[in-house]
Order: sequence, then C-alpha cells, then structure tokens
Amino acid sequence: MRKLLVFAVLVLFMLSFSVSCKKFSDTDIKFGIIGPMQLSQGNYQWNGATLAAEEINAAGGIKVGAERKKIELIKADSNELTSIPDAVNAMERLITQENADFILGGFRTEAVLAMQDIAMDHKKIFIGVGAAHPELCLRVAKDYNKYKYFFRGAPVNSKFLGKTMFIHLGSVAEILKKELKIPKIKVAVVAEKALWADAIVDASKKTIPKMGLELSGIWRPAAQAADVSPEISAIQRKGAHIAFTIFSSAVGLTFVKQIAELKAPIVLVGNNTEAQKKGFWDATQGKCNYVMSQSTFAQIGYQNELTKPFIEKYIARFNEIPSYTADTYSYVKILAQCIEKAGSTDAEKIIPLLENEEFNTVTGKVKYMKDEKENPLHELTWGPGYIITSGAQWQDGKFTSVWPNKWKLDKDSPEITFIDVGQYKIPPVMIEKYKK
Repeated sequence: MRKLLVFAVLVLFMLSFSVSCKKFSDTDIKFGIIGPMQLSQGNYQWNGATLAAEEINAAGGIKVGAERKKIELIKADSNELTSIPDAVNAMERLITQENADFILGGFRTEAVLAMQDIAMDHKKIFIGVGAAHPELCLRVAKDYNKYKYFFRGAPVNSKFLGKTMFIHLGSVAEILKKELKIPKIKVAVVAEKALWADAIVDASKKTIPKMGLELSGIWRPAAQAADVSPEISAIQRKGAHIAFTIFSSAVGLTFVKQIAELKAPIVLVGNNTEAQKKGFWDATQGKCNYVMSQSTFAQIGYQNELTKPFIEKYIARFNEIPSYTADTYSYVKILAQCIEKAGSTDAEKIIPLLENEEFNTVTGKVKYMKDEKENPLHELTWGPGYIITSGAQWQDGKFTSVWPNKWKLDKDSPEITFIDVGQYKIPPVMIEKYKK
C-alpha cells in the first residue's frame, strides 16, 4: 500500500511538473518584419524586434485568453531601395505563404505605399517603422475602412521631423550668433533626392527666412552620391555657416567625409541617418566630430528611464547604436499588450486599443492622433510628453544628445530636458575662422 501511495504521488508530481513546464500553446503568433535586410536599416528592424520577442517569450509569452503563445518572427527582405515590385512581392509572400499575423517595418516611402495596399487588402495590421511620408496616414483619414490597419511606428512623419530639425537649426544658429558674433547666419539646405525629403525642403524656403536666417541655396545630391565636392565648393562660395542636412542614405557619409577633408568652416545640423550609427566614427576616421543630427537614440542622453537599458542591451548584443528603425522593439511590445488586453489576435479588436490607449516606450509615450474632424489618423503625437526626437552631436567618439535641454515648445508647455543630456560644442574650424 505504501509503495502504491508513493507511486501515485510521483505520478501526480510528474503530471503537475509537465503542465507547469508547458508555457506555450502549439500555435505561435507570427510577426513579419519586412525591410531592406541586406542593408543596415533592415538589420535594425530585425534586431529591435528580436530583442522584444526574446524578452516577451522569456517572460512566458503573450497571454491570449487562457493560453500563452510565443512570438515567432519572420524575416522578409523587401529589397525596396532597388525595386518596388520586389517589396510588393515580399509583402505578399509574408501574408499568403508565411501567414504572418502582424507586420512591422518598411523603409522607402515609395515602396511602403505599395506594400501598404497589399497589407490593407488582406486586413493585416501593418505598423510602419521606417518611412516618414504623411501620405501613409493621410490615407487612413481619407479611406478609414480600407486603411485602418496601418499605424505609424517610427519615425514621426516628415512634417514633425522637419519641425524638430528646424528647432535644432535655430538652437545651433543662436549659439553661433552669440559665441562667434556672426550677425546674420547663412544656411545651405542639402537634401538627398528622395520623396520623404521634399516636404522639408519646401518648408525650408519659408521657414529659414522666418527664423531670421539667410537661405544661401538648396542642393539636392543623389541619395547614393559618391562625390559631393562640387556641392560643398558651391556652398562655401555662398558663404554658408550651416549646412542643413536632410539625409537618410549613403550620401550622408560622403558629405561628412568630404566637408572635413576640404576643411570647410561649416556646421552640420539636420538629419543624417548614417551619422546615427556607432560605426560612423570609424567610417569617417573621426572626421564626423562635431556633426549634429536628429536621432531617436544616442550613446549618451535618454528620453526616459526605459531608454538607457534598451540602448545598453542593444549595443552589448549587436555592437551598434540602435537607429530609429530598431524601434520595432517598442511596437512588438505594444502589439503584445494589445493582444493580451483584447484576449485575441483579431485585428478588429486590436485596432480600437491602438487608437485609444497610451503606451510608454523606450522612445517616449505613444498616443495616436486624430484628424481635424476627430477621425482616426494613426499618426504619432509629437511634442512635450510624447515623442520627441533628440538632437545628438558626435563629441570625441561618443554620439551625445545635446537637445532637448531646458526646451519649451511654447509658454504653456512643460520644460523638457533629456536624462544625461550634454552641451552643444562649436567645431574648432568655426572658432578659428570666426572667433574675434
């Protein structure tokens, strides 16, 4: 009898142990990550999603009703910088062959617009993490029933990117004017030939003069240009003090290297996606020192208490500063929260949660906007208390946030300073030329 009792206890123990160890159901939730996977932008998208999925799965997965499901990531190379048809085909395969439940990514606006239509036709939630053009979300307001499955992830749209960049430009211009006693700051706009940059270029024609600055000209090199010395020479002849850069591609590396090689006394501020990489210092052999760019992440300077641990973990794992396309991390986590709250992966149940909830992320508080008629727009809210892109400057090998630092959007807004933010430094070549 005693042996029988011991055996029964052992059987019950093994059964309970087996049940407790089975964390996941037999079916996974599939997250498709789509982007130019042969390039850094796609690698960032994949890496950010990987960290999020690993953290969620290690914590027990996503609770869907009574079940726990793990996340399975599916990588799709869109090749979108070379071919829009390739991007469309990759999206189609991701949905019809790989059976992705949710999709994140996309980079080149022209391709993302096409990919967006495929996802909408299949009623799949697609969070864009890469492209900035406002049309992606204007489509939601124009035809909600079709486009309601699309949400902006990162970055904020080009209108807000431009607004932030102009604020950075103004802050740097004030420093130069004050410290170097330059009465009228001249600004050269240098933007790659790309759709996302067009709106910022157009805005610069009116905004820069309104800021009390002189627009010395506009230059539009190719996104992959290997030589921009003619543009730099022309900018110098115009006597520009600042080059307002609008770069997301390889021309950003070319421009920085050549402006340093020519020893041009010109400050760089604006957006340079290449400059946001940890390897940019080595790629330019330190010639990027004092270059400033809008950036979602930096090595020093953080949006909130969640940001630093994420950046440190990302750098330790991938030996790279996460770029804005690595914010797939935030949106995998946001979707996981919504799935748990809805108790379902049904897009129709998740969309209202995305539209009406607020989410604390490593890049700030996510809240989706409505249009002027209070219709869902699915644009990220920009500004104090929500998403603000930092201004970061290369300083002796470290990409350091230097903005916002005691910044107020207006008199009614709270003052914003990032954690561990630094001070902007004027390049020595400028001091040598203008300091009196």
